[in-house]
Amino acid sequence: MGNFSNLDLVAICQGKIKDLSDVNLAGADLGGANLAEVNLSGAILTGTCLSGANLQGAVLRANLKGADLTGANLNGADLRNADLRGAILLDAQVEDISFAGGFLAGATLSHLDLRATDFRGTDLRGASLVGSNLGQADFSSANLSGADLSQADLEEAILRGALLRGTNFTGANLLCAQVEGAILDGAILDGACLEGTPLKFPS
Repeated sequence: MGNFSNLDLVAICQGKIKDLSDVNLAGADLGGANLAEVNLSGAILTGTCLSGANLQGAVLRANLKGADLTGANLNGADLRNADLRGAILLDAQVEDISFAGGFLAGATLSHLDLRATDFRGTDLRGASLVGSNLGQADFSSANLSGADLSQADLEEAILRGALLRGTNFTGANLLCAQVEGAILDGAILDGACLEGTPLKFPS
């Protein structure tokens, strides 16, 4: 496994190295780097600064715990099964991506356009998705316990079998959301729109 201390960070940031699988880049400053289409599968990116980086189409099935992805371009990136616990994705571009099977506990994904995103089986405990557009997103069997989805748009979102213990839906739009089999113990629904939702949410 390579370590960023003996790798050419300039070449990495310029996108000249396309295979960075299993490389240790923990704590590196890759802000603004061009990493489009780069293979980072299995890479260690804990605490790495990737703010403003171009990660379009990159394979990011990696350890990104605590990484700063503020303003990063993640369009088309492969984030399945990635570890994004505590990561920051504010202002990130997130079109056509999947977080299925990933670990996003404590991550910040507020005010993002995540329409129709695949979150199936994802661990989102304590994550912040405040004000995000989650229309038609698929949270089947995901764990959203303690997550903050206040003011989020969840119109036609799929929450079948999801764990929603203590989840904050204050002011959220849950119009026609699918919640069959979801566990809603202690969910906060003050001011939420529940029209067309098949189940009666606990108050």
